[in-house]
Amino acid sequence: MFRSITSKLFISASLALTVLISGCSTDKMISRKVAKEFKNSAIIKEYMVGFALYNMDSKKMLYQKDADKYFTPASNTKLFTFYTSLKMLPEDMPALKYIERNDSLIFWGTGDPSFLHSTLKSKNTYNFLASSNKKLFFAPGRYEGNFYGEGWAWDDYNAYYQPEINELPITDNMIATKYAASNKISIEPKMFAPLFKTDSAKTKGDFYVVRDFLTNNFVTPLIDAKPTYNQQIPYKTSPQTTVDVLTDTLHKPVGLIKMKIPTDAKTFYGAKRDSVLKHMMLPSDNFIAEHLLLVCSNQLGDTLSTDKAINYAVKNYLSFLPDKPRWVDGSGLSRKDLFTPRDIVFLLDTIYKQVNNREKLFDMLPAGGKSGTLRNAYPKTDTPFVYGKTGSLSGVHNQSGYVLTKKGKMYIYSFMNNNFVRPTSDIRGEMVRIVTYIHDNF
Repeated sequence: MFRSITSKLFISASLALTVLISGCSTDKMISRKVAKEFKNSAIIKEYMVGFALYNMDSKKMLYQKDADKYFTPASNTKLFTFYTSLKMLPEDMPALKYIERNDSLIFWGTGDPSFLHSTLKSKNTYNFLASSNKKLFFAPGRYEGNFYGEGWAWDDYNAYYQPEINELPITDNMIATKYAASNKISIEPKMFAPLFKTDSAKTKGDFYVVRDFLTNNFVTPLIDAKPTYNQQIPYKTSPQTTVDVLTDTLHKPVGLIKMKIPTDAKTFYGAKRDSVLKHMMLPSDNFIAEHLLLVCSNQLGDTLSTDKAINYAVKNYLSFLPDKPRWVDGSGLSRKDLFTPRDIVFLLDTIYKQVNNREKLFDMLPAGGKSGTLRNAYPKTDTPFVYGKTGSLSGVHNQSGYVLTKKGKMYIYSFMNNNFVRPTSDIRGEMVRIVTYIHDNF
């Protein structure tokens, strides 16, 4: 009897040891093969590259290349905003703070980006204000910050990807213009239409609208718009512009009032948080990312502050990171943001556990060959094998996420490329080649 039990224990221990040794040898084999792919790359030696590949089962790094070095993350920053929002925001977005006093409804912004967002189409807040039979008053003053994030390139002010930051964003803080008919364009919100003027000296090139940097004056060229014309132009924000846009869209007057939030102010909840997060991630929406951090700071007190939200998140939710990040904005437009590849890998592992639903998480992320910013990076397959987040600025192109292999494994990776002068397509192609190699072979 004793010999039988001893024999069984010995066999069990031997099997466990065999599995452990096999796992270790497999990890070492993967490390060697991936290292070889990097070593044999014709272009990776030309610029700064950081890479980390992580085994979620064994909780070990399989391969690292300068994974402890800091890189400009670009829109990989949105992964940090995504995680912070999961931790701090309820399932329904806090859309407004408000009180009702006699015949008036007074409201304050929370930074909620979903109010009449062009893609989200959320009308909860709109309907709440439009259906009120009271006089409407907006009370500004909660936002502590500039109209641009720290370290942003101000010469991109006219570009769709850089709308301004404020406490009550409406219609993406942008004007939507597109071809209408007879070489004319439509302008929404309509209140901005009188501010469009034609420059008779501009008679060459494509039809393109340019806003004055400091005002909401817009210049169009003396050129016919083509049927394909479609442009979103950030407008200059201010409390007065906010109430003007509200008045225009609600079709009822909205006034300005100076008033601090009283302790009995109620919260009106709007769009579903996860639908907002999904739209931030798939097209990499900078506007949503920046304002999500303001909504997070709304949960902490009366002021809306990007710095406050970031500092709180770093202190309370990101202590597990091996390298302290330098994080300054929600979107990654700032080159002051600095993260390491291994930080991003550990963050992705934590996000996976936080969501605790693989199908739900992957539906919220760009999928290789299928959706979002990874749609055209990878070939279309019956089932995508890459889910993650891209990040691009001039000389920066990164990709971090989850890669599923043909052998049924799932690994986390972060691939960061900085300071290259080649076309971005070359960098993307090399990332895709190596990540596909991992999918095919492991």
